[in-house]
Amino acid sequence: MLYTSMVSTEQAKDEARQSLTGTVDRVTYHNDETGFTVLKVLVGGRKTPVTVIGSIPQIVPGEGVVAEGAWITDRQHGRQFKAEQLKGSPPDSLEGIEKFLGSGMIRGIGPVYAAKLVQKFGKEIFDVIDRESARLEEVDGIGKMRRQCIKESWSESKEIRSIMSFLMTHGISTARAFRIYKCYGDRAIPTVNKDPYCLARDIKGIGFKSADAIAMKMGISPTSDLRARAGIEHVLLEFTTNGHCACPLDELIDQACTILGIDRPIIENAVAFALKERRLVRDQVDGTTMIYLAYLFDTEVNLARRLKSLQRGAYPSPPIVIDKAIAWAESKIGFDLAPMQRQAVAGALTHKVSVITGGPGVGKTTLVRAIIQILQAKKVSICLCAPTGRAAKRLSETTGLEAKTIHRMLEFEPGKGSFKFNAKHPLEGDVFIVDESSMLDLPLAHALVSALPRRAALVLVGDVDQLPSVGPGSVLKDIIRSGCFPVSHLNEIFRQAEGSAIVVNAHAVNRGQTPVSGEPGSGSDFFIMEEEDPDKAVEIILRLVQKRIPSKMKISPIRDIQVLAPMQRGSLGARNLNARLQETLNPTGESLERFGILFREKDKVMQLENDYDKEVFNGDVGYVHRLDADDQQMVVRFGDRFVHYGYNELDELAPAYAITVHKSQGSEYPCVVIPVHTQHFMMLQRNLIYTAITRGRKLVILVGSKKAIGMAVRREDVQQRKTGLCQRLMQPDDRLALENKEFPADEIDH
Repeated sequence: MLYTSMVSTEQAKDEARQSLTGTVDRVTYHNDETGFTVLKVLVGGRKTPVTVIGSIPQIVPGEGVVAEGAWITDRQHGRQFKAEQLKGSPPDSLEGIEKFLGSGMIRGIGPVYAAKLVQKFGKEIFDVIDRESARLEEVDGIGKMRRQCIKESWSESKEIRSIMSFLMTHGISTARAFRIYKCYGDRAIPTVNKDPYCLARDIKGIGFKSADAIAMKMGISPTSDLRARAGIEHVLLEFTTNGHCACPLDELIDQACTILGIDRPIIENAVAFALKERRLVRDQVDGTTMIYLAYLFDTEVNLARRLKSLQRGAYPSPPIVIDKAIAWAESKIGFDLAPMQRQAVAGALTHKVSVITGGPGVGKTTLVRAIIQILQAKKVSICLCAPTGRAAKRLSETTGLEAKTIHRMLEFEPGKGSFKFNAKHPLEGDVFIVDESSMLDLPLAHALVSALPRRAALVLVGDVDQLPSVGPGSVLKDIIRSGCFPVSHLNEIFRQAEGSAIVVNAHAVNRGQTPVSGEPGSGSDFFIMEEEDPDKAVEIILRLVQKRIPSKMKISPIRDIQVLAPMQRGSLGARNLNARLQETLNPTGESLERFGILFREKDKVMQLENDYDKEVFNGDVGYVHRLDADDQQMVVRFGDRFVHYGYNELDELAPAYAITVHKSQGSEYPCVVIPVHTQHFMMLQRNLIYTAITRGRKLVILVGSKKAIGMAVRREDVQQRKTGLCQRLMQPDDRLALENKEFPADEIDH
């Protein structure tokens, strides 16, 4: 890091503590995380700018600065002022004001508008923005929208600076200040003062350890109930992050004791208190005492109750003679169904809740088309949906009907924090077909099922052998394991898929068999390139993506090839591969660095979280269209939509030249390159490799170690998720009603 080594006392000549006042001429260096800053400051009486070093949340050229400290002599950088305290102040000269406004700090003002505003309003410009912002429209080129943008950005900036200063005094990074402001608004400081652990719960990028450190600095006792309750909640949230719905009681207490370093009785008392307040719920699952976050318990119980309720009643269609209907559908789709496929169609047309599961090439898409043909002939209203945008788009393409993401179908209302369609306001439709249903986590499955009308039928289509959902729960697997609903397991590979080595090898992996590489020049669509050295494997991947695959298949290396890594870390992890692929495929053009990530125009990027305001969702892939320094925005194109991100929102995005296998769920790509190496040993398991292989349509290449591939194929799911849905589905209806009588969760939408 620049200037990481400050001068030692033996090498520096310390002078008496003094004050230095001036105007920032240039920000030589600023670390967003630590606040460490190197400034060139114009000081009265000096011909050249002086170097000032110190910590400050945010400062820009033109701004006034007051530094308290001492002069030192650095061995490398010479004479400089080392500030123990560094504070910014509004500029007081016209030149300084123009430089300050034109720094890009205020959205809507660049160098051109800065000059116009100073010319028009002089030193009154700050008062005009604060109190008379309508006057900004007197300046040529500034209309209502730009004026509002300037006003909002100015207000945000002032508030964020105060938040940054507050956080820095408590030893936290300043990089998340905007998110804190966005979450709490002007209540940020009193909210954090009341309960600093809220930062870990509510703010992305701030973990429990950081929040705990703040709490300690604020004087909260290590043995306080507030800290104990926060520690318990943290352990449970970590469990949900790993896909679990609950945590064994003894494990919860042990982990909380370890993390907090406090005695077991304090934790036990905190658990008892949380149970009494019903922020936590205790339940027996498969003979083990489990602790749930209350909302997850309610969600699980209610999903089970609603699924069992949904399956009762008449199927929502006129009478169907199944054999005749299937024969008619076969003539329409031009394909004769196998016996197992006919059974699956019959199940979907006679049962109100049914499951169709199987791997690639077994005809799931053909089945869905046949079901749709029959239902359309009976004038039945059909709704198609999937958990991700890519999966929904693919479903639309294969069926010819509109398919929506579940989020869009339920219409999330950001202002209310819930879905528009729910138990009290159900959807319209008769039969709902959900593709890629292995990706359904517990909250999303509950939101969907709660919003179905009572007459509706539900068909879940997916591959239960793929990776489970990113969120908590194992919904599809639990529904199948319960034995409460008809399930069609498709395992026959059809003739049109038998010629694909991708399909054959995917099924081999799923059976625990090592995949077989095609020979060079064989025309195969599946290859393994062995390379034990991880650095050499990286170079192979770069050559494949940049030249070899695009030249052979006449495709775009950015749009049509996807690198799928088992994990983020390591030289063959998604993080390093992204940096190397960006450097290789998109090395030039306007760029911007935020949150430790470099963005360039034309970059392929992925949305990392659901953003309902922008209508972009976790896993959506787009391309950087434009960087706008004046408005401090990056414009990203998702399909035919252009979405605007403020510079402080860019931690919602990450480069997507390489992504994790988990992030690829629900998507398909023309070509997939998969690094597999022993450095990924913690993540190597059968369903991960199987999922990765099934993402490729035309070409799949594994690059790495034969040992690692064998290791992955032999390891089945190493961690069974802790869920209670299967057990609840198997319980009598009266038991389910009893469990949830006192605390109904009909309004749980998300």
